[in-house]
Amino acid sequence: MKQDIFRRSRSDKIWLKHAWKLTKIAVITLIIFIGVREYLFADYVVDGRSMMPTVNDGDRVIVNKISYEWEDPERFDMIIFPVDHETDYIKRVVGLPGDEIKFENDELYVNGELIDEPHLEDLKQLSLEESFTEDFTLSDLTGEEEVPEGELFVLGDNRQNSVDSRHIGFINKDLVVGEADITVWPMNKIGFLP
Repeated sequence: MKQDIFRRSRSDKIWLKHAWKLTKIAVITLIIFIGVREYLFADYVVDGRSMMPTVNDGDRVIVNKISYEWEDPERFDMIIFPVDHETDYIKRVVGLPGDEIKFENDELYVNGELIDEPHLEDLKQLSLEESFTEDFTLSDLTGEEEVPEGELFVLGDNRQNSVDSRHIGFINKDLVVGEADITVWPMNKIGFLP
């Protein structure tokens, strides 16, 4: 009888020891998950068609939140930034600080130099409009000759269906959440973004 009681209390101690270990592992895993999600990477669901065909409505992308801690955004990076307390946009960086931007005959000129936009070729061919991107200069839109220091000029890939810097103005670099790097949904589009 005493042996049964001893065995039971010993097995209870072993069970409690394992339960405590599992609890510690679960708490540490949760802390790591929250830390990674909050400070390193986040997933976003694209809402809208402004970046088609690169990313479509409903696609899920992973955003690298730390890439711009050490370096500035580069031309053609796809960035996430807030437009209000509830809404974030995904757009492509076209103009960097100090750049003069002009579109003429569907072609991008930065500081007077023609810049190729290979990510738009397929979409341009599908467009029914005569001009995929309407002609404009930066000064026509903003009154500024060049992108101000600390700001970015962004456009959606689907130029005819995008609210971007042509409408909302420059984007402050400090407000950028991160760079959209990878598509993780749908399954047939898993991979790095161009």
